[in-house]
Amino acid sequence: MIEAREFVEAARAKGFKRYTGVPCSFLTPFINYVINDDSLDYVSSANEGDALATAAGAAIGGERSIVMMQNSGLGNAVSPMTSLAWVFRIPMILITTHRGAPGVKDEPQHELMGRITGELLDTMQVPWETFPQEPAAISPALARAIDFMEKEQRPYGFIMEKGTVSPHTLKKTPINDLSERKVARRSFNRNGTRSQRSEVLERLITLAPEDRTVLIATTGFTGRELFAIQDRPNQIYMVGSMGCASSLGLGLALARPDLKVIIIEGDGAALMRMGNLATIGTYAGNNLVHLVLDNEAHDSTGAQATVSANVRFADIAAACGYAASYDGDNPELVNELLSLENIDGPRFGHLKISTGTLKDLPRPNVSPEQVLRRLMQHIHTTF
Repeated sequence: MIEAREFVEAARAKGFKRYTGVPCSFLTPFINYVINDDSLDYVSSANEGDALATAAGAAIGGERSIVMMQNSGLGNAVSPMTSLAWVFRIPMILITTHRGAPGVKDEPQHELMGRITGELLDTMQVPWETFPQEPAAISPALARAIDFMEKEQRPYGFIMEKGTVSPHTLKKTPINDLSERKVARRSFNRNGTRSQRSEVLERLITLAPEDRTVLIATTGFTGRELFAIQDRPNQIYMVGSMGCASSLGLGLALARPDLKVIIIEGDGAALMRMGNLATIGTYAGNNLVHLVLDNEAHDSTGAQATVSANVRFADIAAACGYAASYDGDNPELVNELLSLENIDGPRFGHLKISTGTLKDLPRPNVSPEQVLRRLMQHIHTTF
């Protein structure tokens, strides 16, 4: 058995100060230790996939990151692991607990995942080892993880068995109280006329200077249109991990408060990971702008309807702690949202748009890895 301090401080010495995750009783000592230390950062995510994407965003911003989760939630992280971290080649340490380990009595819901945890990581091409159970094993284990991550630029896993870490008491309140935060709430309408997505993206490009902003465009037509209109080094085009643009953007915004991070996603993506609105509202600063372009459809797969016509995203964002929350069908909303001053938290915009896309819409001719390395060079970060 080890103390939480022994691993966390050894990891700190190697540059790991950012932690994200969803709790498990096996992980409680680590989480408590990190929360108690003001020089470390922990983001409590709504689900394991968002935790992984937030860690990925922090890594892009230059912070070595550790994501922690119970193995029962590992399934929630499959999409961002395989179509974000693997495709873009983003390294991080993954610690997953081993609930339901063979031969260890546990709850019935953990039985199957307990059998296949290692096999699932193998299938996702995440090399792993058992989490160190003795102090002397910690530094060699971290060295193996870092060596792999530096060579392959992909995640490395540890599977933590029951009873590995001694208890550690939580000594401070982990979440800031936002009950007194004032919300700038406005609507921008123009008699029901809706813009094309491309028109809004063109507007965004003019408002987002390359040297001070990063644009993260969700998967599907949004990223492809942004690329087609103007391919710039301060832009990321998500190619998978639907719904994770916002959690990726949160991690980057936390790591780089000097940059304005603009997240552009659709209504389908926002619905898929709506829990991340609460995480952004709690943790993000005023350098994060979250824009949902809502055409009430999964446009890139045939325009099948979403349920967004019945969803008041801006009200939800305001209730989740965003400092500014605008909605409407007038693209002037975007100008106002980006020009706000004296805002003490993240900003949200819900803009209704029409369906449809540019004629002969191309796909990016640069690979996801090239897009990411170009961005990191542009913002002067390395893994």
